[in-house]
Amino acid sequence: MNALNYEMSNHVATITLNSPPANALSSTIMQGLSDILDQIEKDPSIKAIVLKGEGKFFSAGADIKEFTTLQQSSDYQSLAKKGQDLFNRVENFHIPIIASIHGAALGGGLELAMACHIRIVTETAKLGLPELTLGIIPGFAGTQRLPQYVGTAKAYEMILLGEPITGKQAADWGLANTATSEDELAATTQLLAQKITEKSGPSIRHVMELIPYAKSAQFQIGVEKEAEAFGKIFGSKGAKEGIQAFIDKRKPNLKDI
Repeated sequence: MNALNYEMSNHVATITLNSPPANALSSTIMQGLSDILDQIEKDPSIKAIVLKGEGKFFSAGADIKEFTTLQQSSDYQSLAKKGQDLFNRVENFHIPIIASIHGAALGGGLELAMACHIRIVTETAKLGLPELTLGIIPGFAGTQRLPQYVGTAKAYEMILLGEPITGKQAADWGLANTATSEDELAATTQLLAQKITEKSGPSIRHVMELIPYAKSAQFQIGVEKEAEAFGKIFGSKGAKEGIQAFIDKRKPNLKDI
């Protein structure tokens, strides 16, 4: 079974995360996504991209078990940098990418969704950055992108509490463009994608090039500092307890750490 599926129809490319049950963002999926973007870059007929998840979730986060294979702070920092580079490529891609979110987009899953240009969610989907509940921090630019959508106050709340919000809340807060019922998600996403394809290719590409200029010049500095902090935090007692608790499927004891 392929960890990602890719198909194209009517100028719309559809990329499906296909690694049940959680569609965790393993190194295999991350590399696969990069490879698919390479293919899409060579196809001038594609005007819109839909990114979705197979099964119960869009993506429940990064592959935490892979973290246990790393040893040094520099290894974790390098991991964060690779994820940030990929998601930065997604955000700066010359074709609009629409994240179609159901079930859950948590941790790395939400960080990937935030790198996409448009987010369509189900009203009951769960979106959040729960890393602090595991004694770690977001590492794929989550601390930098979330405030751009929900503002700093809500970003502090979401990250420090680690509690997800619903798709309806995400739309109300500006994190998602539209919230729909589960039954309407696919149709709503496809309709939006098809409307984009009715525009000229050069016009789309110019818009995709111009809008990123509105991003703060501090963004890249913040991303680099996040990767550095991500590397450092994995040497802490809290990170070790949180990751082990995740593997043991128990609640971590972080209160006194």
